[in-house]
Amino acid sequence: MLRGMTTATYWAADVPAAVAWYTQLVGVEPYMNRDNAYVEFRFGDYLHELGIIDSRYRPAGAAEGPGGVVVYWHVDDIEAAFERVLAMGATEHEKPIDRGTGFITATVVDPFGNILGLMFNPHYLDVLASRPGT
Repeated sequence: MLRGMTTATYWAADVPAAVAWYTQLVGVEPYMNRDNAYVEFRFGDYLHELGIIDSRYRPAGAAEGPGGVVVYWHVDDIEAAFERVLAMGATEHEKPIDRGTGFITATVVDPFGNILGLMFNPHYLDVLASRPGT
């Protein structure tokens, strides 16, 4: 039934500021912008989508601070990625932790109040290496 992740979304009261921050982080401009109410990026090995949604559209009862599900984005160098997002204005949520057998995770809170997960994941690299043409 579930075939893969399509879009991770984050809330921001200042969508243009969030778009500028994430553009710097992911290195590409968003491919879609719906009146700064919803903006979407595609990037990475699988062109996963990251959406920024104006906080005015947060559903009633949804948490307004960091919490809930964490989406982890694979990075090749967890320490460098963690330091980079901190230098960009994110705050430490959980410093890099070795989870065993090559898995290392870290989380930060972006300047807009969302938890951003970073992970070095050997399974991600195995799947990527198994794709034709890689």
